[in-house]
Amino acid sequence: MERSRGKLRADVAHDKLVALGYRGSERTTRRAVAGAKWAWRAGNRRVYRPWVPEPGMWLQWDYGAGPMVGGRATLLFCAWLAWSRFRVVLPIFDKALPSVVACLDTALRRLGGAPTYGLTDNEKTVTVEHVARIPVRNPEMVAAARHYGLQIATCLPADPEAKGGVEAAVRVAKADLVPTEANLLDGYQRFADLERACRDFCAEVNARPHRVTRRAPAEALAEERTRLHRLPAAPFTLAFGQTRTVGSTTPMVDFETGQYSVPHRLRGEVVWVREHGEEIVGPRRAGRPGRGRPPRPHHPGQPAAGRGALPAPARGPAGPRPASPKQRRGPVPGHRRRRRGVADRGWCGGRQPGPGQAGRGGGAGQAPRRQPGRLGAGARRGPRPVRRG
Repeated sequence: MERSRGKLRADVAHDKLVALGYRGSERTTRRAVAGAKWAWRAGNRRVYRPWVPEPGMWLQWDYGAGPMVGGRATLLFCAWLAWSRFRVVLPIFDKALPSVVACLDTALRRLGGAPTYGLTDNEKTVTVEHVARIPVRNPEMVAAARHYGLQIATCLPADPEAKGGVEAAVRVAKADLVPTEANLLDGYQRFADLERACRDFCAEVNARPHRVTRRAPAEALAEERTRLHRLPAAPFTLAFGQTRTVGSTTPMVDFETGQYSVPHRLRGEVVWVREHGEEIVGPRRAGRPGRGRPPRPHHPGQPAAGRGALPAPARGPAGPRPASPKQRRGPVPGHRRRRRGVADRGWCGGRQPGPGQAGRGGGAGQAPRRQPGRLGAGARRGPRPVRRG
């Protein structure tokens, strides 16, 4: 019983006892195994303590098996805000990273903000591996969480009870959305019908009072929104899907073993393409390196620049403007000043340079260089004679 951790079957135990020489009945063995199981579980039972979450701190999400739509299995993405008990259920076809980020973006925008922590399982989209029991995060998921101001946390491996709130939300969503003999639901013909059913389910469960808080989750969410971080205006680029290059001659993209046509103006461009339900969403221009980048998001919790929310810089009392470094140096000595006329044109103040003075036009006894221009009638080409006097 210790080696099987309380899971030993009575028939297996009876076969082992018979091989050892036991001659009793199987019924006696079953009674003995049941008593041993009860005693082992009493000494190794998990202890649960009430959890009082803080508003705006914890968000949990998980997946559940959804109904069949058109012969294809679906999944239910369930997000549960701990303090207000608000739920968001979204149908998806796969657990690919673009689909997960898109669902997370939709859930956060329905909540109206981002909490501090997000708790989930150790999926490969979140945790790549464990090294010395320390989870190694997926770098793309870390970048997406940083974009929304969310810190990813995961429970221990094979321990779903660490996030019991969202586990209960998944159980209730499957009971109300998946057709079974107990709920008498009909099958879904289209993916849009399943999306509509999920929206109606969320509106129903978020409007009725919760049995623990005695408040409707929608009313509690209005109070909790004051503690949530503000979301960036644009979603994370990974939510747009996967990048594909449009053919330079034929405007087509390859996606999921199929070819899809795109506008001819996108030939040679890199676009985002993803699958949403029964449709292929896209193409959204991804841009080449250095162009088409998404807007840089501001840090959550701080107002965005240009909206007038930041305080104006403090200014001192009005007074005379301080002197510039050039004014503090004082006047430049005369021997350091540069006389523009002598240096540039060879004369100063309308007078020609005297003997021993050299300008740009020539040395002593030479006429200054004539500025280019149109020669008048009767004008002679060549240097003009120097007039003495």
